[in-house]
Amino acid sequence: MLGVILLAVLVAKNDPGAIFGSIGQLSWRLAIVLCFPVALVMVFDTLGWRFAFLRGGVAFRALLEVRLAGEAFNLVTPTAALGGEAVKAWLLRGLIPLDASVPSVIVAKTTITIAQGLFLLLGVALAWTSPPTGSPLLYGMLWLLAIEAVALAGFVVAQTRGMLAWGGRLITQLGLDHRHTEALGRIDDVLARFYRTAPWRLVLSIGFHLVAWLLGSIEAWLILHFLGVPVSLTTATVIEAFGTAVRFATFLIPASLGALEGGYVVTFTALGLSSTAAVAFSLIRRIREAVWVGLGLVVFALIRPGTAPVADSPSVRRI
Repeated sequence: MLGVILLAVLVAKNDPGAIFGSIGQLSWRLAIVLCFPVALVMVFDTLGWRFAFLRGGVAFRALLEVRLAGEAFNLVTPTAALGGEAVKAWLLRGLIPLDASVPSVIVAKTTITIAQGLFLLLGVALAWTSPPTGSPLLYGMLWLLAIEAVALAGFVVAQTRGMLAWGGRLITQLGLDHRHTEALGRIDDVLARFYRTAPWRLVLSIGFHLVAWLLGSIEAWLILHFLGVPVSLTTATVIEAFGTAVRFATFLIPASLGALEGGYVVTFTALGLSSTAAVAFSLIRRIREAVWVGLGLVVFALIRPGTAPVADSPSVRRI
């Protein structure tokens, strides 16, 4: 609710007539934004997930459908962008064992965040040649990048040191249900072996996710040109990279609603662009996001867990 209020305030303070007028001028171009490059982003992110499996996996089409459904839940539920990950593992049940699906979801979440950190690093590097040089915004992004790097390093180390089994032992000591402790241990084993024995799969997963983040820069550039705000691809990359940082910092807010819009206003202003353009840009993004969330929820309603196509590689084996 607070996010909705903040968004409403930002719209009210930045000439609502001009904002909605510029969005209306997109006309048929809005259909382009709804399809491109977001469809390619989904494909590359799915490829990134595919390489997060230690071996084998699930057919690409099935992974694409499951990812589409899971990401919809990540955006609309107050679960710190984690509820959708549980949905993905749940939808894969019956196709592959739990100790294969859950590690893949954890690794994919790790690699997509590593790729986001690399993308933010690129944005910060490009920003050194732009107006925000020396501004509080740029230093704030540097701090976020440092925090993210430390958090990711700790998360990866925890995955290789049996974090789930440790949690299971804690549950047992507290006298709670301990029936799944053995399964948690197997998941930990798969996670540790992935980082130890599959470096190329790790690199490919990060690489595909990074391409997806870079495609976001093209979308930002395209939207701004449709709005009559011509910017360079460099500027669009800075805007997109800083936007991903705001999402990372506000992951507890569903879809970062309101916070992301505020971040865009600050970034646009620092780059010498109007705050009205920032809000219009963000609202167009929200329209595209809403369409894909709706599509994801439809896919979720149609998927029958355990009946999607099995791996198009050799038979899936218990790891």
